[in-house]
Amino acid sequence: MAEPIASNQLVLEQQQPPPKPRPKRFVKNQIPDSLLNDAALNAAISLLPANYNFEIHKIIWRARSSNATRVALQFPEGLLMYSLVISDILATFAAVTHCFILGDVTYGACCVDDLSARAVDVHLLVHFGHSCLVPIDSTTVPVLYIFVEIAINTRKLLHELNFNFSPDQISNFVMAGTIQFSNAIRVVKPELEKLGFRVLIPQSKPLSAGEVLGCTAPSVKIQDCAGKDSVIIFVADGRFHLEAFMIANPDIKAFRYDPYLGKLFLEEYDHVGMKENRRKAIERAKGAKTWGIVLGTLGRQGNASVLNRLEGKMRDKGLDFMVVLISELSPKKIELFGDAVEAWVQIACPRLSIDWGDAFKKPLLTSFEAEIALGDLPGWWERKLECNDSSECGQSEGCCGNGNMQKGVDYPMDYYAQDGGEWNSSYSKKLARNRGKNNQCCNGNSVRC
Repeated sequence: MAEPIASNQLVLEQQQPPPKPRPKRFVKNQIPDSLLNDAALNAAISLLPANYNFEIHKIIWRARSSNATRVALQFPEGLLMYSLVISDILATFAAVTHCFILGDVTYGACCVDDLSARAVDVHLLVHFGHSCLVPIDSTTVPVLYIFVEIAINTRKLLHELNFNFSPDQISNFVMAGTIQFSNAIRVVKPELEKLGFRVLIPQSKPLSAGEVLGCTAPSVKIQDCAGKDSVIIFVADGRFHLEAFMIANPDIKAFRYDPYLGKLFLEEYDHVGMKENRRKAIERAKGAKTWGIVLGTLGRQGNASVLNRLEGKMRDKGLDFMVVLISELSPKKIELFGDAVEAWVQIACPRLSIDWGDAFKKPLLTSFEAEIALGDLPGWWERKLECNDSSECGQSEGCCGNGNMQKGVDYPMDYYAQDGGEWNSSYSKKLARNRGKNNQCCNGNSVRC
């Protein structure tokens, strides 16, 4: 029998207050009115295109509040023409003494070049034109991402969609685009719903809702979209990013709205041809004894974790391999190695293999395709034969070999997705129990870093 608790001890225990919750930390980041209303600053900003939101006030306030006097600016090539104007503005209004412009090519958010910025000892790197793919707590210097949202005529977009489609014919608009036009998508969504359309904005975290990269796109489940009469409406001035969305959703018809031309285009993609070309490359690589692993050094394209994983697999299988660091991969560069390497796998940009793989004399695989070639994942053509349209296909690891492969998605575009396969380069991987929750049709708004 347990000893009785003394009454005075009981009183003391009852009088102890509950533990206090940890205080929340708040960072004062509101831009002061004195800066927003600075007439001279606003006059300087007026030299930039009015429909391009460079968020100059935010950049200046960040530089001032962090005492950043050495600042690096990084732009995609289409925005480099504005770099000198922005540099002059920062020197005049933010007391920036050294403003460096990074001139290397910037293809996407994966190319954020914090390593070069660190080499010149900058206090702040401002990356324009892309979202926060590489988290700010993973970079070697403080990084400020500026999306550069572009204001477009949303009434024209609304008119084009209402003119070409009717709620009786289309059950869902699946809307997405590049980050520059994410605000336009959010604006037209409620207007389309008033007209009777159902609008879905899918999300592949950590990307914003409706945002698509050339290597990462959400896969929309048809059964979650209340019918098969759904169409993709993609807002962009080119089709590179749309192609990733089409690869991830091969069964949904896709239209692209060009905001500069104000026109709607039906877009098509040769899914059969692409998959057949990639299957042939994988089959050629299966018998290779000597491998080359390309680690991309353009910004953050390369990923050391993926490299370590591939190295471990090849060691376990007794394969010879070498690691080559390349900033910009090309067929001519690979040809210099001759026949010393039988097959290549590149950790840079999967679209290099998908779009240009036929230009390489040796098979050039993505990290996903390498999983198949090394025998750790069945090919999509093999799964179709084995499952024979089984109801389990894509739903269990026992059927398709990997729980991340969704039903109906032969070739995933999940290179930076939180819930992507083990082959991907995400900096914010989710635990296995949470995977599969993000690739749903969702109507959430964009969340900025």
